Amino acid sequence: MAQQETGHEVVERLDKTYEFDREPVTQDRLEPGRHFAGNFAGEHVAATEFVIGALFVSWGAGIADIIFGLLVGNLLAVLSWTFICAPIAVETRLTLYWYLRKIAGPFVTIIYNILNAALYCILAGAMITVAASAVRIPFGIPPQTGWIPTDIRFIFVVIGVGAVVVTLAILGFKRLAQFASVASPWLFIMFLAGAFAILPGLASSLPAIGEIHSWSDFWRLAGQTVWTGESITGAAPIGFWHVAAFAWITNLAMHIGLSDMALLRYAKKYTDGFYSAFGMFLGHYLAWIAAGIMGAGVATALNTPLIELDAGGVANYALGISGALAVVIAGWTTSNPTLYRAGLAFQAVSPGWPRWVVTLIAGAITTLIACSPFVFTKLLDFVGIYGLLLMPIGTVVFVEHWLFPKIGFTRYWTSKQGRLMNWPALASWAIAIGVAVLLWQTGTLHLFFLLLPTWTITAVLYVVFAGIAGAKAGQPDENMGTEQSDRRSGASTPGNSEQTEDITSTVQAIPTWVNVIGVIALIALALCFVLPLRIFLMGSEGYAARAEGLKTVLAWMTLIYFAAGTAWAYLKEKYTGEF
Repeated sequence: MAQQETGHEVVERLDKTYEFDREPVTQDRLEPGRHFAGNFAGEHVAATEFVIGALFVSWGAGIADIIFGLLVGNLLAVLSWTFICAPIAVETRLTLYWYLRKIAGPFVTIIYNILNAALYCILAGAMITVAASAVRIPFGIPPQTGWIPTDIRFIFVVIGVGAVVVTLAILGFKRLAQFASVASPWLFIMFLAGAFAILPGLASSLPAIGEIHSWSDFWRLAGQTVWTGESITGAAPIGFWHVAAFAWITNLAMHIGLSDMALLRYAKKYTDGFYSAFGMFLGHYLAWIAAGIMGAGVATALNTPLIELDAGGVANYALGISGALAVVIAGWTTSNPTLYRAGLAFQAVSPGWPRWVVTLIAGAITTLIACSPFVFTKLLDFVGIYGLLLMPIGTVVFVEHWLFPKIGFTRYWTSKQGRLMNWPALASWAIAIGVAVLLWQTGTLHLFFLLLPTWTITAVLYVVFAGIAGAKAGQPDENMGTEQSDRRSGASTPGNSEQTEDITSTVQAIPTWVNVIGVIALIALALCFVLPLRIFLMGSEGYAARAEGLKTVLAWMTLIYFAAGTAWAYLKEKYTGEF
């Protein structure tokens, strides 16, 4: 009995620093669909897209595999967000972390958080490595694409970039988030600009094609120079189903693993999950294709194997300083929130520690990981492993939320029985991962194809084990509770309308001169797209001179865009209060 009380005391201590929201989101805090469109588009145009697009080329995907495989895989991802993650998020209005606590108990949640945080550190480290691949260029450091850096100066560059990222993650400046929102559309345009700027050079390398005047010309060119179906890594080429499966599992932890409940709990309806298409098709579809074209084009121009090039070098060759800057910005705008999430997850197991200390420790681990440029050869494997390790927890939550009421089992039976740990959840998770690893390592199934068997094994085992452990006990099922149901239905606290009136009264009209600044930013952004498109449309003749001139003009347009765009975002918030 004393041991049980001690266990509960430990849990209470952990609760004091648990910073994930415990309350369902209220009706007055729900967000419009455009916010989800912007969030998905911004988060999924990241530094790692430069690497993933090039890896598809290195791994020997064919042109049809890429065009149609990515189409199918990204569509499956959108459907997973919409019909698996979003309905649970909208019904509960809770984060996965707190809903998991209700289903599986605090100890399983802590184990999940530790693993999640460790994987976040690796992911953030990969993004820092990609950013460092651009920062290394002014110092004359050669590309670092192996497991171990060959130039000690690269380690110092990584430490410098990591120090900046960690500092920003600790301080959490609102202006940095604002700057990231300005950077997102520019980053997407840089992917397209790089592809447009490189394509004429690729065409000139094949006299049989020479110019690109039609879709069939592009198809022939890309099939012969970019996605050739021949692997340059020594492994067997990947095909349609590999590409489709990878596109589906890239964010497996977020959709089927339910991590994005934290985002979609603010949705007005589950169909807002369809806004994930802005991330999947602007980011993972077009950005991966553009990155592949850039990588293959630069490798051809430099007569260098693609596996010996890094993202910074490729982007710098294609677009000059704007390309290198795109790699740096994509790296830190995505590594900052990733590291911040890692700090929050670690804080759940560090009672009494301030967030800045936990984030600093997580940042140090992340920076150490970033010193190894594994990202340029093993990122596809890591992404697959990352999703696979976390997905079974989403399966447990899905089964208990939807299936248990249908088969007569009790929802939240662990919490109702006062247990600290749901052993069926932990056992199902561990066994399913063990089977998946066995299938992978014995060559029975490719890593990218383990989603469905792992999900099925987890679901079946959890139902069986939970039945044995007492989930079938005759306890009345309940939803999230009266208070939470009231919150979901829109009940608000007294004074809300009065507070809204006060906020509304402070909104001012945006002055004309502020809108002029916004127009200047839009014009500069448009030119960042139009000028590379013009290079592409003018063909191969005189291409080299135009491409060099483009780099200078693009640098100026980038400078104007960020100066005007950041100023406009700041002033808009000042006058309207909207961020």
